[in-house]
Amino acid sequence: MENENQKKEKKKKEIKKNQNEKKSTSNNKAISGANIIGEDPSILKDAKDEKKENKLKNKNLIIAIIFIILVLTLVGLITFAVKPADFDFIRNHDKDNKSDIELKYAESSIVKSEGVYITDVSEVVDNVMPSIVAITSKTIISSGRFGPSFYGYGNNKYTAEGAGSGVIVASNDDEIFILTNYHVVENTNELSVKFIDDESYDAKIRGISERFDVAVVSVSKKDMKRETLEKVKIATLGNSDELKVGNGIIAIGNALGYGQSVTTGVVSALNREVKGDNYTQDMIQIDAAINGGNSGGALLNSKGEVVGINTAKYSSNYSSTSASIEGMGFAIPISDLEDIIKDLINGKNDEGALTLGIEGYMTNSSIIANYGLPVGFYISAISKDGNASNSDLEIGNIIIEIDNKEVTSLDVIKKVLNKKDKGDSVTLKVKYPNRNEYKEKEIKITLN
Repeated sequence: MENENQKKEKKKKEIKKNQNEKKSTSNNKAISGANIIGEDPSILKDAKDEKKENKLKNKNLIIAIIFIILVLTLVGLITFAVKPADFDFIRNHDKDNKSDIELKYAESSIVKSEGVYITDVSEVVDNVMPSIVAITSKTIISSGRFGPSFYGYGNNKYTAEGAGSGVIVASNDDEIFILTNYHVVENTNELSVKFIDDESYDAKIRGISERFDVAVVSVSKKDMKRETLEKVKIATLGNSDELKVGNGIIAIGNALGYGQSVTTGVVSALNREVKGDNYTQDMIQIDAAINGGNSGGALLNSKGEVVGINTAKYSSNYSSTSASIEGMGFAIPISDLEDIIKDLINGKNDEGALTLGIEGYMTNSSIIANYGLPVGFYISAISKDGNASNSDLEIGNIIIEIDNKEVTSLDVIKKVLNKKDKGDSVTLKVKYPNRNEYKEKEIKITLN
């Protein structure tokens, strides 16, 4: 009995032992799994949370990258669609192994402004033409043993004709006054003027200015037909000081004596120094054709106002009838003639340019350039009746400036004096020798 109880007890212990071993094995497995990440079961939960969070961040990053790519693609498509001309690439075509190169050109090189581009000038010409006349001059030339003479010497005489143009600038109850060039009427014995209706009438010289190369001739109204008087007009004078290089201009004149003709162009330059036989002037340079017979004609702006008197075409001998260079015409600025025109209309001849009454030479000439003198006009003599006689100028003085203009040639002095009238004054800056050096002084001279 005891043995049976012991057997039962022993069997129970074995069953309990087996149960404990199974339980222990299960716990060891759990503990073993936990020991892999730090032997603490709570760490396992944190690891899982961190892993989940990393996956979420990676997902957001991928979405952001995709979004940026889509935006850039969209911007590129819009740019190409709106302004494709700004992307001028060299396009390489595989066909025939050839490449076409496209170059980028500006759409237009014209700068738009409010300037006037003269194309059709018919309306301006129609309005101004009644103010323009053709002038024919006749000069008696004597021919003798030594050839032609304008001074009456010789037994054989013949008449030479010349052609020019003029502008009607004024009239009174008795006469019509026409402005032209002096060289058009110089040494003439007869003058006739043809008006807009092709009627010609005798004219006479009213006044001349050799230094400005202008003259005024007049036609008596009592000699003119009523129809002619009704058709002629007085020209409107403009302001040549307002001209700019590039302004459109119109030139009208009796070119080559064939009758009135019109040419157009632009102002090529302003204040161009032009030398004639008896004058040196600053003129308007134009590219409109100016030929023999155009002298004395009108230079017009786009409004039809007279801004100059066509006077010469550049050539080797300054003659408008034998010019050799195209595209270089010249006109006297009308604003420079305002006072002189009034004097000529009133029959007052211009007495010519005023002088200082001195003689001398330029110190920069090749003959005396090596003497070390200041550049200017060296005074070698002073006229006792000249304007300089009562001034502080002395022989041996060197004029280096006149009215603030540097004297680099004699023409500088001539140009300044050419624009002076009686009673005007000039200011000279001179250098004079003082021992071993030159000193400066200013001298003011009144031109009487």
